Formats: sequence, structure tokens, C-alpha cells
Amino acid sequence: MTSFAECWGSGVRSGVGSWSRSSSAASCPATRCGRTAARAIRTARRQVTDLVGAKNELEIVFTSGATEANHLAILGAALAARTHGGHLVTTAIEHKAVLAACQRLVDHHGYTLNRVGVDAHGRVHPADIAAVLTPNTVLVSVMHANNEIGTLQRLAAIAEITAPRGIVLHTDAAQSAGCGLLDVAELGVDLASLSAHKLHGPKGIGALYIRGGTHVAAQQTGGGQECGLRAGTPNVPAIVGFGAAARLITTGAVPSPHCIRALRDRLQDRLLAAIPSAIVNGHPHRRLPGNLSLIIPGIEATDLLDRLPDIAASTGSACNTGSGEPSHVLTAVGLTRDQARATLRLSIGRTTTDTDVDQAADLITRTAHTLMPAPANAA
Repeated sequence: MTSFAECWGSGVRSGVGSWSRSSSAASCPATRCGRTAARAIRTARRQVTDLVGAKNELEIVFTSGATEANHLAILGAALAARTHGGHLVTTAIEHKAVLAACQRLVDHHGYTLNRVGVDAHGRVHPADIAAVLTPNTVLVSVMHANNEIGTLQRLAAIAEITAPRGIVLHTDAAQSAGCGLLDVAELGVDLASLSAHKLHGPKGIGALYIRGGTHVAAQQTGGGQECGLRAGTPNVPAIVGFGAAARLITTGAVPSPHCIRALRDRLQDRLLAAIPSAIVNGHPHRRLPGNLSLIIPGIEATDLLDRLPDIAASTGSACNTGSGEPSHVLTAVGLTRDQARATLRLSIGRTTTDTDVDQAADLITRTAHTLMPAPANAA
């Protein structure tokens, strides 16, 4: 019997592989191979359009990933609106790509920036966003779902504040697009950054959703590809793979968020029962279905992971791995340095099984208990 994992992998690989083998031609309409490539890109663009709920396939601009999409969105929208103002707003728990893009505008273009704090669950309050807006605010960037603690933000409520003021609202939606949670029309965002590999597509490809009528200045110029917003020869195999991954989601060929959440809750319940002192980070209900960020007091999460080579987990964002510093997300929600260093991040994927969850819970529990200090009253 063919497993879901095999179907999922073969569905994306078949799209990528056929293009890698058949042609290296760009999407130039002057050649037969080029016309075929252009049709394949249009198909993939429609598939990504359907994934995010966009109105028009021309609202999707392919990039090399979510980092580039974030930079195109933030620098492009802010610089396009420079004559209208120079104030930016974001949150304290954004991905480093967003924070770096905002800081670049501050350092090199004279913009001002407010980083709005979050509550203990990692949620930014829309009223706190409204409180820092000024007549010069041109852009607000708030991630849809946090990559470390999974908390979902109330983007629709924030859009009700920004839209009447003519302020562009951007969201880093890399984490939520593959979970059936992203609908750009429902959320009211003007810009949304996407990453293919976050939904089991190829690495090195992403996209930026740009609502029709939103002005964005190109950051990479040259041949005029992607409606002049992202010059360079398109990576046809990766784009086709992105579209294939999106299609598998929109056609229901993947486990539902409800199934993923049930597995996450199973893992969470088992770990909390076996380690009563453990604490779950993030919002108790409004977070990504597969995310589990857990403080295990009295341990160093890096030591725990060193003893768990068969479990794919992390101490925080993969982008922070090896830095030695506690995550800015965990400190922003009020964790102490020791708590941040004791935090383990686990993710439930579409191929995770009940057996995987039970084995992981047992291994983590046994190993954590060997690292935790003995009770003070122990003989």
C-alpha cells in the first residue's frame, strides 16, 4: 500500500523532475520550449493564487523564498510610499528577515520604526498597533503565525485599522500558508510572503502576494520578469514544484489541520503528564496546529537534543541555531534567559503518525528526567 508520504513526495518531485530533465529553457515565448515553460509557470501561479485566496494570478510574484519576499514587500512598499511618509510599524517577535528589512530602511533611508510588544501568549493587540500610528505611517508588518511559538495574530482586526488610513499591511505568512489558514481576502492584508518548502515544496522558491493596486518598488531590476518586480531568469522546476505542493493542499490531498492538531495535542498531553513542571509557550488555542514550544525547567534544551539524535527538534528558530543567544521571540513574551534556554520546539508534520508521537514522547520524557536536577528532599 502506498503511503501518504510517498504520494506527497512523488507528487511534488514528479513536477520538478520533469522540468529538470526536459528543458533548461527560460520562459521566453520565442522558442517552443520557452512557450511550454511559460505555460507551466502560469499554471503554478494559478495554483499558488488558489492556495492563498487571491483574486488574480498576477497578484503572485515568484521570489527565491520568504526572505526575499519580505524584503521586496517591506522595502518595496515603503520606498514606493516615501513621498507620503517615513514611519514603519512591526512587532517584537517578527522573523529576523522582517526586522532586518525594517532596520535597513531606518539605517539607510531615514525611516522611523516602532516595534510593538506582545502579551505573554505572543499576541499583539490591535489597539497597541493603532496607538503608535501617525500621519506618516506607510507600512505595518505583522506576521500571521510565529515560527517559534506558533501564535496566530488577529490580522483582520489590524486590517480594519490600517485600511481606512491607507497604510499598507504586510504579513509574513510563511508558516501559515500550508495549514489551510491563509486567506488574503478574509485577512485583509495587502502583501503576504510565502515559502514553498514550508508546505513541502522545493527549497529556494517563494512568492509575494501583492493585492491589486498596492504599489511596490522593484528591488531587483533587469529583464523585467515578474511584471518588472523581480528580474532574473525564472527557476522553472522550482516554480512548478511550488505549484504542485500548493495544488496538493487545495485539493485536499493532505491531512487536515484538525488531524495535525490532534497529533500535536496528543504529544503535548503526554509530555505534560510525564513532566508536570513543563510549560507550553504560545497561545493555548490560537496557534499553528502542528506547533509545540515547551519549557522543561531545570534543563538545557541543547543538552537534551544532543541526547536525542533520532528526534528532529530545535531550541527555537532554525535561523537562530548556533547563535548561543536566547531567542528574541521567547524573551519578548517574558521568558527569563534560563526559561528560554530550557525551551524545546517540536513540530508535527503531515507525515507524522501516532507511533511517531508516542515514541518521541517516551524518548523526550526519559531523557529529560536524566537531565533534571533531583528534588531537594530526595534522599
